[in-house]
Amino acid sequence: MKKRILFLCTHNSSRSQMAEGIVNSLYGDKYQAYSAGTHPSGINPFTIKVMSEIGIDISSHRSKNVKEFKGWTFDFIVTVCDQAQESCPFFPGAVRYIHQGFTDPSAVKGSFDDKMRIFRRVRDEIKNWIEETFNEKGEQEL
Repeated sequence: MKKRILFLCTHNSSRSQMAEGIVNSLYGDKYQAYSAGTHPSGINPFTIKVMSEIGIDISSHRSKNVKEFKGWTFDFIVTVCDQAQESCPFFPGAVRYIHQGFTDPSAVKGSFDDKMRIFRRVRDEIKNWIEETFNEKGEQEL
């Protein structure tokens, strides 16, 4: 049976969406990842673009409210931004809570190239963290 992970962020527009897509792509045989936000606002188009660059299609994803998962059980609740950690609801069935904050790429102002650069950087940071944390060795340390 696959372990379930819920990635939480404030808007469920970038970081948590990236994490969901990466886990399901890399470790879909062991995990089923979901994502939600405390105040969902729609997926940022830059998120979809940078994920497609690494072969992960999240164009059919939608921004979800954490309330949609009320009553679900998860093996891991992972907050990827500080605001979500502070307002994270309690999930009675959660085995483990993890916080790993990442820069909010959608907060960056600037040119198209500036935005792409930060979205790529955050995507790569999330991917590296997921590979270190949810590989067999990393999971044993959790």
